[in-house]
Amino acid sequence: MAIIVNIDVMLAKRKMASKELAEKIDITLANLSILKTGKAKAIRFSTLEAICSYLECQPGDILEFKKD
Repeated sequence: MAIIVNIDVMLAKRKMASKELAEKIDITLANLSILKTGKAKAIRFSTLEAICSYLECQPGDILEFKKD
């Protein structure tokens, strides 16, 4: 079972660069990269809220569950 992180998809839909998102939600580009690649073990609700607010999307647009 895996959680898929679709931040790249939402960034592409919004024609936005990772650097811009990182600056707007006040996290480092390195931490955003860890989230985007799915290597993060957790995400704070405040970070998820900031991402969704800035990208104007829902948490389900960012996170997806897939069975192996």
